[in-house]
Amino acid sequence: MRALVLDGGFGFENLNIAERAKPEPGPGEVLVRIGAVSLNYRDLLLVEGSYNPRQQMPVVPTCDGAGIVDAVGPSVTRFAPGDRVVNGIAEGWIDGPPDALGLKTIRGGPGGDGFCADYVLVPERALFAVPDHLSLAEAATLPCAGITAWCAVVEHGNLRPGGTVVVEGTGGVALFATQFARIAGARTMVLSSSNEKLDRISEIGVDATANYVEVPEWSRAVRERLDADGADLVIELGGAATLENAMRSVKPGGTVALIGNLSGSHAPLNLPLAVMRQVRLQGVTCGSLGDMARMMAAVATHRIKPWVHEIFPLDRYRDAFELMRAGGHVGKIVIALDSGG
Repeated sequence: MRALVLDGGFGFENLNIAERAKPEPGPGEVLVRIGAVSLNYRDLLLVEGSYNPRQQMPVVPTCDGAGIVDAVGPSVTRFAPGDRVVNGIAEGWIDGPPDALGLKTIRGGPGGDGFCADYVLVPERALFAVPDHLSLAEAATLPCAGITAWCAVVEHGNLRPGGTVVVEGTGGVALFATQFARIAGARTMVLSSSNEKLDRISEIGVDATANYVEVPEWSRAVRERLDADGADLVIELGGAATLENAMRSVKPGGTVALIGNLSGSHAPLNLPLAVMRQVRLQGVTCGSLGDMARMMAAVATHRIKPWVHEIFPLDRYRDAFELMRAGGHVGKIVIALDSGG
């Protein structure tokens, strides 16, 4: 079988398609013929060497995968050959608060080989049925970006109908957060540096937008265009350059969901903004298998469609990573390994 393998050091010159033996499922395991994987920023950092400088190699990147069950091992009862499935991102994090061991089971990095291969073995407990309205390419966007947004908005966001949410950016997590906020009955505001991107996402039902290049102090725009008291929740994806504005945008008692660090990992913290206004800073790192089950139920019930920017065949994996690096996409970037499903 084919697998995309990082070996011999970091850098794209060491990321190549290799031949590997097709695995066989053992007890409790499911062999999945992968149809599609989606890229996340962590995959780019992994290849470049900044995600985990001590990463053991060889390693297959990507933590998201959707495909068709090829074979099942003894004692597997929930799935059969031919079923369409998608993985849960942290195979050892069952439910509830995270623990160190559970977080170490995220594949495509410290948790071992990821999903960018023709066939992948997955524990039965870490697989979920793909809803009928989704393609495999769409389903493959859910395990990392989808669950991170779900946990930020639903599991940690304390949202009520009529609440307000500010979302930074138009990438995968951002658009999922906007969609989940909508089904929770909240009003949303999306920020971007591109008016073209803001125009493109109008169809998902955004209530307000702002270009943060044109309006650098966008916390004022939040109060003018979305909620005079400030937002209940800010989906903070920018990192060092955006944290101050995020904290100024949230209302007293609100939540800033800390997810991304695109503009830097270290930022000065304006303590009075948080302390005097009882702002909650909530770190979000993906979610448990229980979170995934709840999210999948919501996706199926509300027929949520992930936003896929472009699908690349496996032999164009470098183009997919280059698009991720350039940041010119809206929604998710997908690599297809199989045209079926």
